[in-house]
Amino acid sequence: MKTYKKILATAILSAFFISCFEDKDDTPVNTIDINEFVYRGMDTYYLYRDQVDDLIEDKANSAEFNNYLNGFNSPEALFENLIYDRTGTDKFSWIVDDYIALEQQFNGIVTSNGMEFGLQRYSPVSDNIFGVVRYILPNTSAENNNLQRGDLFNAVNGIQLTVNNWRSLLGQDSFTLNLAEYNTNGTSTVDDDSIDETPSTIVLNAIQYVENPIFKTEILQVEDENAGYLMYNGFVNNFDTALNNAFAEFKANNVQHLILDLRYNPGGSVNSATLLGSLVTGQFFGQVFAKLQYNSIQQSRNFDYTFVNTNDGNVLNNLNLNKVYVIATGSSASASEMVINSLDAYIEVITIGTKTVGKSQASITLYDSPNFNRTEADPRHTYAMQPLVAITVNKNNAQVPNNGLIPFIEIEEEINNFGILGNPSEPLLGEALAHIAATNRVANKPPSKTTDAIFDSNDLLPLSKEMYIKN
Repeated sequence: MKTYKKILATAILSAFFISCFEDKDDTPVNTIDINEFVYRGMDTYYLYRDQVDDLIEDKANSAEFNNYLNGFNSPEALFENLIYDRTGTDKFSWIVDDYIALEQQFNGIVTSNGMEFGLQRYSPVSDNIFGVVRYILPNTSAENNNLQRGDLFNAVNGIQLTVNNWRSLLGQDSFTLNLAEYNTNGTSTVDDDSIDETPSTIVLNAIQYVENPIFKTEILQVEDENAGYLMYNGFVNNFDTALNNAFAEFKANNVQHLILDLRYNPGGSVNSATLLGSLVTGQFFGQVFAKLQYNSIQQSRNFDYTFVNTNDGNVLNNLNLNKVYVIATGSSASASEMVINSLDAYIEVITIGTKTVGKSQASITLYDSPNFNRTEADPRHTYAMQPLVAITVNKNNAQVPNNGLIPFIEIEEEINNFGILGNPSEPLLGEALAHIAATNRVANKPPSKTTDAIFDSNDLLPLSKEMYIKN
């Protein structure tokens, strides 16, 4: 589990800001000052500005602008007022009052107890939910307590998890997890299977943690050929060199096939997504990988990301493949979908799993400064915005459908047959290997309830399913 928390550095840096400000001016920041930043930033960059009446009306140049800003008692309230279709089109724009923690999240620094999970309802009409452990981060409380992939839980501190309370319960720094078990009730059918509570509990404690998104690499044998397997759980710039090194292992083992496991990858940096696409291929250097398209008044910022052949001056370990296998699910979003969509315009992409999230918009961090960059940010507060500012398309101008990418081979993870990540017997990986071997084998899986997750641990991070670009 990862949570979005303020840490000591925030308090120290905030104190520094206050000190610096007092040297310049003794006037404290007012809500209206921050509200003005929110309005001007959204009016300038928001992808859907032409659909928001208050932005179309150009209130910033109105004599009533101050009265308008004073009509909102918090920056958050104004921000939400400027969002277009929050429950449908734009579910991903955010405002934060602590950009220090936001920047740490982008660098892979979070607060975590090490348990990554998915949550689902007991039944379609039930508000009660239970959790399935997806994977465990090393050197964490979850690992120390011997939690395993596939373990089940239904409560925290003895309180049943529901769709309304799970964030507050699982978002705590320390809690007691109540474990559950899968019960077939002695039959071979799935209809009467149940998730039953048990007396077993464990205590989980969160620490500040830097997660390496390169979770697992394997070299697998398929029909006397080598297949590289990479489980990659987030597009984080700080680990781009490590990503290139992982492909060095694949290249050294002369892999003829590649399986990218993005099933739990919620997205991240567009630059890292471009790097991954370039590592898979190599033969398209300089050609368009993806296009960014901005709102009507920011067309000059439209930008093409091209395939690259170096990273920080180091030559990429390109595989020059013409086909790639990608495992993706309903937890795969933004930059993960961008990689699939962009590569699909050049090479054969075989997707395995379930339908993805359906998010092709990119966001940017806006600070309260004249040019909205981090430099010269108002030292009196740490508010920042992360609005959607552009949409990504591939070289053929095709975007990810709003309802997600449909898999070529549809197969769901099953609660009673999760398997070991990176092991050929794991059902989703097994399907990829079967397709590579051209045996048309169906993964050997017993009847079981599928993992139709409605939330996952990434949802505790408000910006986890973002695709972000540099300002």
